[in-house]
Parts: sequence; C-alpha cells; structure tokens
Amino acid sequence: MAPGSSTCKKVDSHPSISGHDIAISKSENNPTTSKASLGLGGKLGVYSTNGVQELLECPVCTNLMYPPIYQCPNGHTLCSNCKIRVSNSCPTCRHELGNIRCLALEKVAESLEIPCRYQNLGCQDIFPYYSKLKHEQHCRFRPYNCPYAGSECSVTGDIQSLVAHLKDDHKVDMHDGCTFNHRYVKSNPHEVENATWMLTVFNCFGRQFCLHFEAFQLGMAPVYMAFLRFMGDDNEAKKFSYSLEVGGNGRKLIWQGIPRGIRDSHRKVRDSQDGLIIQRNLALYFSGGERQELKLRITGRIWKEE
Repeated sequence: MAPGSSTCKKVDSHPSISGHDIAISKSENNPTTSKASLGLGGKLGVYSTNGVQELLECPVCTNLMYPPIYQCPNGHTLCSNCKIRVSNSCPTCRHELGNIRCLALEKVAESLEIPCRYQNLGCQDIFPYYSKLKHEQHCRFRPYNCPYAGSECSVTGDIQSLVAHLKDDHKVDMHDGCTFNHRYVKSNPHEVENATWMLTVFNCFGRQFCLHFEAFQLGMAPVYMAFLRFMGDDNEAKKFSYSLEVGGNGRKLIWQGIPRGIRDSHRKVRDSQDGLIIQRNLALYFSGGERQELKLRITGRIWKEE
C-alpha cells in the first residue's frame, strides 16, 4: 500500500485458505507406513493408518472426530459440530439423531497413534489420538498467516511462499539491507481511525522483516505507530533487535526493541503498544510548517544479537 493512502479494513487472522482442511484430511488418511523421528511431545516409532481411522472421519466435514462423537440409531456417526449443522438429522440415513454417544468409537480412538497433520510440511512426530489436536495448535511446522494488514487476507503458507504472495498479490515494497529511511506524508492528519499506510519488507541477515506504519485511536487519543515484525517464530525473532527514530525541530524520539514473530497477529502487536508511538500533536510538531500536513521521517536499523 502506497504512503498516504486512506483507511482500510481491519484484519482478523484466519487459520487456513480455502480447501486447506480438505487437503489435510486426505493427507491424514494416506494409507502409508513411515518411520517418525523423536520430537517435542512426539514419539519415536512406526505408525500405520487403517480402517479404524477412516471410521473416525466425520462424513460431513471429513475432519477427524473428537468426543463427544454422536451416532444415529442405525449406527452412523458424525462430529458434535456437524450435528448442529445438520439440524439433528443423520446425513447418511436421514433418521433423527437424538443424543446417542458412540462411546465404543471414542474408546477405540484412545489406542490410535497418528502423525501430525503438518507431516508434509516437515513434522515427523506421531501422537496418541487425543494428544494430536493440542500439538497441532502449536506445531512449529504449521503454516503462517499472511502478515499484510491493509486488507482482510486469509492466505497461509510457509515464509517463502508468503514473501512471494506479499510481493505479487499485495504489491508490497521489498528492500535489501538492515537500515531504512522512510518518509510518511499525509495531507489530512486528522484522518487517523484505523488507517494502515504502509508495509515494507526488508531482507536482512537472510531473513525477512515487516515494517508497519499506521494511525489509529489509542483510547480517545489519535496516534501514529511504527513497529517491526519478524517473518518467523518468536524464538528466532529474539535473536534480533531493532531501533526506530523520528524527530524534527530539534526534538527526537527513539524506540529500541525486539521484533515480534508473525505468529502474533498485527492487531495483537499494535494493541500491546510494542513499538514507536507518536501522539498526533507531537507528530505535527515534528512535521513543522503550519502543522496542517503530516511529514514524518522514520529511520531505523536491524541488528543481530551476539
């Protein structure tokens, strides 16, 4: 998004792109046998899928079922979420479902050990059936959400694919180097409600960093904010630090911090105020002139902690 553009929609993180869950379900039911490595929370061994796992597939959403698992009087099963969606009518035989639990299938599931759904992305661990879901919520191989904050975007993927997505689909500016000097100009500085003005991606130390600059209401006060996000997890982000500097008329503000990983949503970082925050009156003072136009120059650098 070009500097000085108008307000845009708020962003809510979405966990997957269209069709992603279906693709995962097929992967989980691939009848192959493979050796798994030892990992955090996982188990070393050999796993195999069979007809029992297929019985645990919900016929409506095709996802694996977890308690409570329901069945109709004829023995057809489905998950608790889909039971609500089908208006208490069995999707297989159309018989009224009622509230019959399939306790036998729930018990059988306890004996299963199956691979993580992100096996094709690199996770080689296997888990007891009821531990798998909890692991997947925090699996380090799970896809990242698109870090773009200028519109609602549900795209997910690995870092390499998201960098290409930002460049090709969102037309984000890409820069090489660990220092930056950006000028932000706004003809009407009073338009501050949820205005995302720019996202720039920097290639630095062989990794990618997202520089955000925007305006929003902090309580009743209009503010401008700049912050950096690391395209990766927080444990890797902590290896880096960055500084931001803005000033004018002989005054200066300096911020130094650690970039946040993109597992944290843009809104979460913004609402935590983890960045350089400039009150509007001070921003206009930095801009000089008649204080009718915003002209801010933000400089900064990224470095790697030893």
